[in-house]
Amino acid sequence: MANELLTVEQMYSADRLAIENGVSGLSLMEAAGMGIERVVRKNYAPCRVAVLCGPGNNGGDGFVVARLLQNRGWSVKLSLLGSRESLKGDAEVNAQKWRGRIHPFGLSSIEKVDLVIDAVFGAGLARPVEGQVAEVFNALNQQAIPVVAVDVPSGVNGNTGEIAGIAPYAAQTVTFFRAKPGHYLLPGKIHVGDLTVCDIGTPEQVWTHIKPRAALNNPRLWDHCFPHVTKASHKYSRGHAVVYGGPMTGAARMAALAARRTGAGLLSILCHQDLVDLYATAEPGNIVTGFSNATDLAIHMEDKRKNVILIGPGAGVSEETRSYVQTALRGKQVAVLDADALSSFESLPDELFSNIEGRCLLTPHEGEFSRLFDIDGGKVDRAREAAKISKAVVLLKGNDTVIAASDGRVAINGNAPPSLATGGSGDVLAGIAAGLLAQGMPVFEAACAAAWLHGKAAELTGCGLIAEDLAERLPATIKLLKEIR
Repeated sequence: MANELLTVEQMYSADRLAIENGVSGLSLMEAAGMGIERVVRKNYAPCRVAVLCGPGNNGGDGFVVARLLQNRGWSVKLSLLGSRESLKGDAEVNAQKWRGRIHPFGLSSIEKVDLVIDAVFGAGLARPVEGQVAEVFNALNQQAIPVVAVDVPSGVNGNTGEIAGIAPYAAQTVTFFRAKPGHYLLPGKIHVGDLTVCDIGTPEQVWTHIKPRAALNNPRLWDHCFPHVTKASHKYSRGHAVVYGGPMTGAARMAALAARRTGAGLLSILCHQDLVDLYATAEPGNIVTGFSNATDLAIHMEDKRKNVILIGPGAGVSEETRSYVQTALRGKQVAVLDADALSSFESLPDELFSNIEGRCLLTPHEGEFSRLFDIDGGKVDRAREAAKISKAVVLLKGNDTVIAASDGRVAINGNAPPSLATGGSGDVLAGIAAGLLAQGMPVFEAACAAAWLHGKAAELTGCGLIAEDLAERLPATIKLLKEIR
């Protein structure tokens, strides 16, 4: 599946296994260079090109691109970091095939050029970009010279998206066989530009040895269990979602509307008795029921037809909210915990985790995540570890949302536009997830689908988006999903 993401280490293994299966390293490098050359010619007219080569295989790819472009009549200036004598293996062979001059690496490398090919460092760079290289990259970024990056923009960690000091901002990045997590994780994704994944002849046999646990989130991951409505569907078969209606009523109402727009057959808002009138005068399709305390909530949730409960949007950070979460977790329903439902356990995370026994989805943003989990590392590793600790599916929000299951599966969502950075959009996301869970989707797949639908609805809305727009775009988004099946 093309949506699989390989770590840097897995990609090294793929190359090694390809060679063991009879594909030479030279042919892999030649195919990589040809893929980069195709992207360059597709996006740019013949011009003055600077090819910046590093001392490893990325530099070898650069030598191939330089040769191919020069053979087509492009003006190519190649600069090498380090000496030609230090090159080894396939990179050395391709350096010998280069018939032009090899310039020393420095600021002069990018003078009087229209395009730069960044083939300096690969995705596994383990040291900061410093000195002369940092000086060149800084000049590139200031001058806004278009850059085509080989594999990743040099300085971007292929596993985490972290920047090792500095990296150029590429207009295009060309990678091979499969993309890496770092292509889609902040801040690296800002440097990647348009990403192209090239087939370089890696044989399918490598999949018998490489078992990726990360994927780019798209319908291929979850459409097989998406609850598309059928002629046999009715409101009871589509589930009964419950949203706890807290004192900040707008958040719960947006979540409830999103759950209904996503397809939940019935939607109840359970709120304190003194809030019933406020909720009842809003969307008429919501069933509004008052309750008094956690014991009362538990009684309401004994109805087996109510199969998912969302707590958090507009709930308030309080001991009371904490008691409602504990009550929900003791029930038979799937629990979606968002916002204040998470922050209410800031000083008592173990109390929350010890109560999670059934199916549960946590949807924190970075601030809420840090209140519950003391975990360092890249976003994928943190989300995966949090899922293991909590025994829940964790949807760690952001422009690079990561969804992790306790069994190690991870998906990175790549379709969220910046316009989602607006108040209330997270409430809508939680509501979408609740609506899908009400219709029987497994928790990990529902979380992935919710993140994708959320991003696509925002994309369809365009400029000027506010959270209230998102639920209204969901019907068109789901229709689009049906069309691309």
